[in-house]
Amino acid sequence: MPSGESRYDALLLLSFGGPEKPADVIPFLENVLRGRNVPRERLVEVAEHYYHFGGRSPINDQNKALMAALEAAGLGLPIYWGNRNWHPFLADTVREMRDAGLRRALVLATSAFGSYSGCRQYLDDIVRVRADVGEGAPLLDKIPPFCGYPAFIAAQAARVREALAQLPEGDRDSAALIFTAHSVPKAMADASPYVAQLLDAAQQVTASISRTEFSLVYQSRSGPPSQPWLEPDICDGLRQQHAAGMRAAVIVPIGFLSDHMEVIYDLDVLARHTCDELGIRMARAGTVETHPLFVAGLTEMIRGYIAGPGPQACADDCCPRPVAFGPRK
Repeated sequence: MPSGESRYDALLLLSFGGPEKPADVIPFLENVLRGRNVPRERLVEVAEHYYHFGGRSPINDQNKALMAALEAAGLGLPIYWGNRNWHPFLADTVREMRDAGLRRALVLATSAFGSYSGCRQYLDDIVRVRADVGEGAPLLDKIPPFCGYPAFIAAQAARVREALAQLPEGDRDSAALIFTAHSVPKAMADASPYVAQLLDAAQQVTASISRTEFSLVYQSRSGPPSQPWLEPDICDGLRQQHAAGMRAAVIVPIGFLSDHMEVIYDLDVLARHTCDELGIRMARAGTVETHPLFVAGLTEMIRGYIAGPGPQACADDCCPRPVAFGPRK
């Protein structure tokens, strides 16, 4: 490859997807939960979360904003966007890329941490979709989880400082730092670096704001009660810490890149209600989204892959789906 020439034709933003209108909600959730043995009543319950906000997820606009920020950074590559669960579906985007004559693209998934659903499943999606598209499908090199990148930590720390500033001055030094991430089945967590990466990132953010104490809780559980998932749930954690004397808290959704539905419902509705009920003064930190520090870090990371000999792909045994759960249908 000649000096200065990229081995990539494009950047592909690979994300989860979300409904655009009320009529999309149930079909979208059926895509999300297909093959997962989640009770129908749970699907209907989650649908109400979307209806509470007009049946439209903010995640699509957030992905568009991230694409615009990366385009403004001048990467020198066209940027495409495909989703796992809703339009634009990954398969449609890959066909579009094939028809445009693209041969190889770098893939940025909107998940910073290593887990089955946040890493390995996206790799599985890529393999499946390339097979479906068939001859001429571009090669797709996925960037591994990037929760350890300094820019991610710096941007999240900046969001925490913004949240602390929302509290009365007398509460800022004593406010508990409560980091939260999506709960997953414990067997899946045990087969991945998910919890270790969350704890490490939370510790780094905490140190960045000159603090030492934090806690990690989880949210958005969707499995049957008989299946062990990561705990404690955010609201249970708030009650436990309140009983131990906590009176103010900053909740930090470190496990998410944008303020999508699970963030705004589970934290801005459910956790806020719990805090109001208990008399906890709560501030919610924003996600990194398009914070300038994060966008600058992503840009530098992507340029490194473009200029280098090629990305270090996720290991073959990275974030596997536990055998106990069987293959996803």
